[in-house]
Amino acid sequence: MQEFVYVTGMILKQAPIAEYDRRVCLLTRERGKIAAFARGARKPNSRLAAATNPFCFGTFKLYEGRDSYTLAEAEIQNYFEGLMTDYEGAYYGMYFAEVADYYTRENNDEREMLKLLYQSLRALCAPALPKPLVRCIYELRAIAVNGEFPGVPSDRELQESTVYALHYIESSPIEKLYTFTVADSVLKELSKVAQDYRKRFMDRSFKSLEILETLC
Repeated sequence: MQEFVYVTGMILKQAPIAEYDRRVCLLTRERGKIAAFARGARKPNSRLAAATNPFCFGTFKLYEGRDSYTLAEAEIQNYFEGLMTDYEGAYYGMYFAEVADYYTRENNDEREMLKLLYQSLRALCAPALPKPLVRCIYELRAIAVNGEFPGVPSDRELQESTVYALHYIESSPIEKLYTFTVADSVLKELSKVAQDYRKRFMDRSFKSLEILETLC
């Protein structure tokens, strides 16, 4: 008898397979990052068509084969529709998903990264929060979640507010990360620190970031 596996997570990316299928990459609470096949998901009347788009967050019912998972059903709690109607916001979201894909592994405990990605996408949908600030916070906290954050840089002079923001980003609960804004001068310093740390700790280029930087 076939046994099902239930996971809570988010679609990081999807790709077409065969004539009507999709292969999705899921970041989950229970099993880290996993790949699954969604049979018939590209058919217009498929119940999995909308549920296998990037950013979809919810509960996924899978069955586990010898070498892969197959997606049977999905109950989506948040589609992040706001990003789908915001061209720039969508690329920010794709970049965040790329970073999560880069950092996470199958069968690792990736709950903190999933929580960070979810809260960051919510922040992108909040009109009061500048997207460049959301990006800085996400990049710096992702490095911290991966255990690589080196603290406040000692080789430059930063404003007191920048130093405070860096400490807050590193140590505050993820649910409270996006509860502040900063002056333009502080954002400029945070952006420089985030850029330097990204180049130092993320040893790859991100396609969505290349496109994003042409838009900003």
